[in-house]
Amino acid sequence: MPHPTPARPLQGRTALVTGVSRRRGIGYAVAVELASLGASVFFHHYGPHDADQPWGGDDLDAVRAGVREALVEGAAAGDASAEQLVEQAWALTGRLDILVCNHARSGGDGSVLDMTAEILDAFWDTNTRSTLLLTRHFAHRHVTHGRTTTDVRDAPARPGDRARGDGPVHERTAGRVFWMTSGQGQGPMHGEVAYATSKAALAGATPTVAAELLELGIVLNTINPGPVNTGYLDPESTDRSLEEIEAWREATPFGRWGRPTDPARLIGWLATDQGVWIAGQVITTDGGMGLV
Repeated sequence: MPHPTPARPLQGRTALVTGVSRRRGIGYAVAVELASLGASVFFHHYGPHDADQPWGGDDLDAVRAGVREALVEGAAAGDASAEQLVEQAWALTGRLDILVCNHARSGGDGSVLDMTAEILDAFWDTNTRSTLLLTRHFAHRHVTHGRTTTDVRDAPARPGDRARGDGPVHERTAGRVFWMTSGQGQGPMHGEVAYATSKAALAGATPTVAAELLELGIVLNTINPGPVNTGYLDPESTDRSLEEIEAWREATPFGRWGRPTDPARLIGWLATDQGVWIAGQVITTDGGMGLV
């Protein structure tokens, strides 16, 4: 693996980023940030979800071009919308070091009075179940080809049993996993019961899964990006009250919404060797909006 430099601290590493369908999105900003830090990037996209939203979809060729433009010399990019993402991402360079589970289902939600089994299952399957399973596949790959000889296929059978690695975590080879939550524990999310529930499950499970993964040489953190305007807060495409969102924006400490690059920079830093000591945390990056 090429030796990282201060300007390219992720050189030689490969990242899989899900939910990279729009240049206005957090996933795209994360993919570009990791690429600019030297990583090869394989990204997942699902355009039909965005096409159904008020802010619409994007040109996937332009998304691909933007990610490739951010790559440093010697790095590669790839993308897919299909299953078997971990295997496809691994095939890009023959390694996989970073997983960013940014994909999410939003929209078409409702209050608790609107909930049905179908609505709850749809959000759970996309936001929670798929994130846990993708993390499992990543962990299998890391264990099989990484630092530990533990066979995670022989999973603990009893509550309290722990998978054991083969020694202290090697800071230079530690895998990184990032989940995304939405600050649902900091206040109500009116009309988004299914979404808030699915994201709350990830935040709540973070300490448990992080402890298990750390035994295997993988560092997990969950990021709450706060209100980031990915198009849903623009006057022409918002599905919320213009008066309410404008009053909220004016009350924020910096007088602006979060930008996709704000959480992307945090994830980029945490993915480097300098960020390895932070593990099992739910981290909010919202410019103090949660204090308003």
